[in-house]
Amino acid sequence: MKKQTKTFRSIWDAIAVRPGEAANLQLRAELMQQVAAIVRSAEWTQAEAARRCGISQPRMNDLLRGRMSRFSLDALVNIATALKRRVKLSVHAA
Repeated sequence: MKKQTKTFRSIWDAIAVRPGEAANLQLRAELMQQVAAIVRSAEWTQAEAARRCGISQPRMNDLLRGRMSRFSLDALVNIATALKRRVKLSVHAA
């Protein structure tokens, strides 16, 4: 008997239960990567980055290590805003 394989458009579609959850995971991942890139390019210590973002140093460590489950999309938007960045969202047909 041949085993069936299932294909997905993205890793997020593969691990999420619902399409909305996949979209949320993808947006959080992208925003976390961009915030981490800003922090790294500024060469701030974690303590300095945390102060500028209005979060604790352990929380900044979580962000820099990509621990997505610890951040909501809302929290990440607030962090980006604290870094004087504006987050834009676009909606496309699936």
